Amino acid sequence: MKTELSRTLGIEHAIFGFTPFPAVAAALTRAGGFGVLGAVRYTAPDDLARDLDWMQEHTDGLPYGLDVVMPAKKAVEGVTEAEIEAMIPEGHRAFVRATLAKHGVPELAEGEASGWRITGWMEQVARSQLDVAFDYPIRLLANALGSPPPDVVARAHDRGVLVAALAGSARHARHHADAGIDIVVAQGYEAGGHTGEIASMVLTPEVVDAVSPLPVLAAGGIGSGEQIAAGLALGAQGVWLGSIWLTTTEAELHSRALTAKLLAAGSGDTVRSRALTGKPARQLRTEWTDAWDDPAGPGPLPMPLQGLLVAEAVSRIQRYEVEPLLGTPVGQIVGRMNSERSVKEVVDDLTRGFEKAVDRINRIAGRSAQ
Repeated sequence: MKTELSRTLGIEHAIFGFTPFPAVAAALTRAGGFGVLGAVRYTAPDDLARDLDWMQEHTDGLPYGLDVVMPAKKAVEGVTEAEIEAMIPEGHRAFVRATLAKHGVPELAEGEASGWRITGWMEQVARSQLDVAFDYPIRLLANALGSPPPDVVARAHDRGVLVAALAGSARHARHHADAGIDIVVAQGYEAGGHTGEIASMVLTPEVVDAVSPLPVLAAGGIGSGEQIAAGLALGAQGVWLGSIWLTTTEAELHSRALTAKLLAAGSGDTVRSRALTGKPARQLRTEWTDAWDDPAGPGPLPMPLQGLLVAEAVSRIQRYEVEPLLGTPVGQIVGRMNSERSVKEVVDDLTRGFEKAVDRINRIAGRSAQ
């Protein structure tokens, strides 16, 4: 499964895997793919440095990358987190309290931190992450919210680091190309997390045509080798997978209840909702997303207000595994995620499926398998 891009990066398979878990990223790199560690949860630079040290020790000298979140527009430039929190209407806070009370969600223990914070979505935090990351031999820097600022692109290129950015339309992809991005990730509607409204089968060739000769990675709804073959047939030079790793044995979900929900979910059990961050993000449909999407409720706030509003609530739901409210960003491919496997087993299954698809097309075209 080699392409021009995979050869440039020195990887065996053109499979790029985004994950918040260092163990998953390292396992994918060791299995011949390219692990990309998500940095958004690292609000303390020392924590990121600790896990990048671990990555260095567990990737056998093979390449890996980092994914940051730098908003394309500085919506909160010069504003502190406390000042942003003060903008949240009391009615929305009351709605959160009422929803949690309805489901009997306990308070966190005294002194227990609320865990994930929207702070990681603020540009100054991402810049502190890069100050750490550029001390390590990362080969790729990806940004999930548009093109990084020009000085960040230049800084990466000065270190020989390729820069990737996600795009949900051909127009977005052209902006990335104009900004000097090296790789465009065409993320279809089916994907988990923040995503646009164009499906992968339509989006991938549109983006390929829009930014040629820049390499494109196909993303969204991909979880089999046959789908990888389809993405490459549409002109992509690899695939970008995220959801499929959530049920691997290396994933650190720390919640058997959430893992069980993922394994039981079908492809129709997700929804694009602004309940988590204020921007449309595909996630498991739960009574929490239903409450925020209900026209009778106050509705989600814009980013970053929504993320700050719900941070403690989400931590409490996860801490106490309140099943009706328990969810996570995940794509429609969740319907194929019906067993726990190691990362290597997933990669082996993907490569076998890819080979079968190629053999099938060769037979259809009247060519013998090579």
